[in-house]
Amino acid sequence: MFASFVPIIALLRGTAFLLAASGLHSLLLPLRGQAEGFSTTSLGLLGTAWAGGFVLGCFFAPRVVRLAGHVRAFGTFASVGAIVALMTGLIIEPNVWIALRAVTGFTMAGAYMVIESWLNERATNENRGTVFGLYMLVTYGGLMAGQMIVAAGNVNSASLFMMTGILYCASLIPTAVSSAASPKPIRDVSLDIRALYVHSPVALVGCLLVGVANGAWGTLGAVYGARVSISTFDIALMMSLTGIAGALMQIPVGRISDRTDRRFVLAAAAAAAAVFGVLVFLVEPRSGLFVIFMTACYGAFAYTLYALAVAHANDHADPDEFVKVSSGLLLMYGFGTMIGPLIGSALMSAMRPESLFLATALAHALLAAYTMLRIRARAPVPLDERDAFRTVPAERAMTPQSVQLDPRTGENGDNIPEEKAA
Repeated sequence: MFASFVPIIALLRGTAFLLAASGLHSLLLPLRGQAEGFSTTSLGLLGTAWAGGFVLGCFFAPRVVRLAGHVRAFGTFASVGAIVALMTGLIIEPNVWIALRAVTGFTMAGAYMVIESWLNERATNENRGTVFGLYMLVTYGGLMAGQMIVAAGNVNSASLFMMTGILYCASLIPTAVSSAASPKPIRDVSLDIRALYVHSPVALVGCLLVGVANGAWGTLGAVYGARVSISTFDIALMMSLTGIAGALMQIPVGRISDRTDRRFVLAAAAAAAAVFGVLVFLVEPRSGLFVIFMTACYGAFAYTLYALAVAHANDHADPDEFVKVSSGLLLMYGFGTMIGPLIGSALMSAMRPESLFLATALAHALLAAYTMLRIRARAPVPLDERDAFRTVPAERAMTPQSVQLDPRTGENGDNIPEEKAA
């Protein structure tokens, strides 16, 4: 049995390097930009550009993979990532960084889709749950490791940019030396917003608003930390623990949602995230430990919302709709992450650093209010007809291809209608 996991472990090793590079670069750029005196608007546009490139990559990268093949396409994507990382260390200019960040988003979407399709091809019905769990573990572990590397270096030097390039190149090795056959061609991604809204209005609006909040925090959280004068180590720890707290909280929150109307849990968690956001704005914490504690409490609720929204949508979905619905919601989340940094940067420019949490609180409050309105308009799904809640890493590394790794898809994602295949 262990032998069946050997090629998967090799792929996950490459994934770990790729995610570490992404985590390091995404934290390094706002910190270096802040030190260089970039405007808050420019720092926000870094996140918007990355998210825009990532969403475009989800639509167009599969065509690159079909033309070049998985190995050569992945080599191209990771190499471009390394080149861009080194260029951002050579050219310290906000407009150049914004353009390069969009390129990074596109190439990373392509690289993730290659790895996710490869993992999906190697997974079977018997080990799909294990593979999905390992992928989630690598997702969080790789991103956290990359963010913590920032604490060990000097953001004002070129060394961390070079380290990012090294990690991107290291991610090439497992796939480059693999003798395993390439997986089937990656399917094109489609998005039908009207159908998603008819299917589950709460899930559609929820994923968009959660993307707004998470996009604002993910892009500008480090800027907030720098402007309240906590150390680089504390900033890296703050960004990592915010996501980890949310991942851990998904387990108890998910179990509660399995026993009641999931929308009540979604509204309560969104309201709690809004409350903690407002508290950070009002209290204005300044010590590193206090900031980390407050933001971890915020993350514990904010990072459960995407998984709750997806679970609610899948309660209404037929088995053959799972991949299409989950992929569409993930893209809506991506559109939200394009909007969030713009709102957050505008508020931070107009007021003080803690105004970032007004942007997240607004999105979460709207989600809580809209969910409560929908509860009155639609009856809940009976408990015996629901799918069990499953944790979902709502990170920027997730693409529609990753949905097929979920154990509910069946072997090789074969619940996807054939007419949707490319």
